[in-house]
Amino acid sequence: MKLLCLGALAATALIALPAYSADCSTLNTLQVPGAERQETTCLDDLTTPYLTAAGRTDASDWLPLHSQATRNPPGAVPGIQIDGYFPDTSAANTYHGWNHDAQFVIRLPDNWNGKLVITGAPGVRRQYATDYLISDWVLARGYAFAATDKGNSGTSFYKDGATPGEAIAEWHRRVTELTIAAKQVAAQRYGRSPTHTYMTGISNGGYLTRYALENRPDLYDGGVDWEGPHWRPQGPNLFTFLPAALKYYPAYRATLSRDAHDRIIAAGFAPGSEFLWEHHYAVYWDLTQRTYREEIDPGYDGPLEAGVPFCLSGTLYCDADYDYALRPQQVKDAVARVSLTGRIGKPMITLHGMLDSLLPIRTNSDPYAELVKASGRGHLHRYYVVEDGNHVDQLYDVFPDRLRPIAPCYRAAFIALENWVENKGNAKPPASKTIARPTTGDLANECSL
Repeated sequence: MKLLCLGALAATALIALPAYSADCSTLNTLQVPGAERQETTCLDDLTTPYLTAAGRTDASDWLPLHSQATRNPPGAVPGIQIDGYFPDTSAANTYHGWNHDAQFVIRLPDNWNGKLVITGAPGVRRQYATDYLISDWVLARGYAFAATDKGNSGTSFYKDGATPGEAIAEWHRRVTELTIAAKQVAAQRYGRSPTHTYMTGISNGGYLTRYALENRPDLYDGGVDWEGPHWRPQGPNLFTFLPAALKYYPAYRATLSRDAHDRIIAAGFAPGSEFLWEHHYAVYWDLTQRTYREEIDPGYDGPLEAGVPFCLSGTLYCDADYDYALRPQQVKDAVARVSLTGRIGKPMITLHGMLDSLLPIRTNSDPYAELVKASGRGHLHRYYVVEDGNHVDQLYDVFPDRLRPIAPCYRAAFIALENWVENKGNAKPPASKTIARPTTGDLANECSL
């Protein structure tokens, strides 16, 4: 176990020192239960500007997720950070030169509010991916924070695990493992356990929030799900809408074919989102379909691994021609291993952008909200649709007249969840609804539910 104090190191990195130093008195006493390795660091500031200079975060993991107009609270948050990993057999995560998966980060601010936030990385990113959007903000509010890389990461995540679906199923175990450990570390640091623990996340982190509150509600007091994907063996799931986008977008781009356009819309994509399709075809649709399909249905492309990038319909083993309904039962069984039920056991708020062009709202959060209701848990759920919201806030900087960042609505929802939970249901959030785009104000930093 490695112990560091990085106040001086940060000074040499030519960043402004905070006005006061962190309390390092418990540095030598903190042990993450079950961790194979940990590095415990005392830092004069746990927020991203300082962490970047000190080498305790990686901006490449979080920069693409937020608008450059999104602001975090000012001021330093001194405290202790623990980086480490749990035992694992895969080695895709190269942070710190460890070449070891199941990496985590735990942050323990000096000025603790008695509460803990847990998250799993979005997409196939790693443990620092929500540092700017979530960690900075909750730390400023006094929360302890912990995040996991989910046990596998990167575009070859499907190589982890021996059977289809196993890599995704590992994500559930890693979130549970970190939650239990982080609660105990907080008790070591502060002399008492957290009074409240919240699960939250973006995209795959939203999916993990849904899964955690369905399967381990005993560990949490509530959660905020930011645009989680929906997994059901009978559909909808990624494979019921992404192939149509891959198949028909080239024709739409080349000729503005009305038939191609209508087929993409019919698959679930929102009318009005067309201006986002080129970016999503180039960056998200193809890679997401091929890699997740390889995880769930590796037999589809024969001897290939993750298919043929950007292939046109008619190409052998092309994912543009993937037809989930015609695939064998074992494929549905693999999806069933990671599917959701809607049976949440603690209060949860879901947010989803109306123009989400990676995980369309009609095939992801709309059916999940209906699943929660059908499971008799609607009283535990609120669902807010953000008008003009997309999957990633970054594109607001490119289309400020057509998009709206979800981040400020997420933060408003988190505060609403706190009030809902901590007032024992006596301060319920507004009913599920669409959050209209305001005509004035700071869209990147203001939102009212």
